[in-house]
Amino acid sequence: MHSIHRFSIAALVALAVTAPVVAGCGSKSSSSNSSTSTNGSTGALSAEAQSTATGDIPDNQVFLTFKNSAAHYSIKYPEGWTQHGSGRDVTFQDKNNVVHIVVDKGTAPTPASVRAELQALQETNLGLRFQQPHAVRIGSAPAVKAVYTTRSKPNPVTGKRVTLVVDRYEFAKGGRRAIVDLGTPKGVDNVDAYRMMSESFRWQ
Repeated sequence: MHSIHRFSIAALVALAVTAPVVAGCGSKSSSSNSSTSTNGSTGALSAEAQSTATGDIPDNQVFLTFKNSAAHYSIKYPEGWTQHGSGRDVTFQDKNNVVHIVVDKGTAPTPASVRAELQALQETNLGLRFQQPHAVRIGSAPAVKAVYTTRSKPNPVTGKRVTLVVDRYEFAKGGRRAIVDLGTPKGVDNVDAYRMMSESFRWQ
């Protein structure tokens, strides 16, 4: 049985294509700024040291609805962002603005279980810091939210690092569990857009 309780960190690994999906728009690629291990777990988002921080998502940004028939959910995402992966593991990205969704078998999350997951991430990602997870409601559905930060490796030329601030939401229904990570560079304000995206998540 697959598990999304254990995590491993690896920079910029390829996302496996496991099943067809239906997307509103956006090009597809085989790589992502997220980590996926061979046992189906998901790791922390990572930033690219060579990329500068993107600007805020504009107030007039058009959002499309991504319907994932393989993993049985839908979520809104910004038009024009690149889509990586499919099936149970999908990422939408615009430079260092990243949204990563992984669905697998699992029980309902709790603040304690999400805290344990993030503590496990720290064992292999020493730069990861997180706030205490807490229970929230997305519409009528229960969820757990946590906020964590990670830092990229130093740029080999400039030595600069990019700090990524990530809102993590965990949902569960009918023996399925979803982890939704929404990351943006520190200092970039995408709070409203990311709140709208997280609140648009629906099981299908």
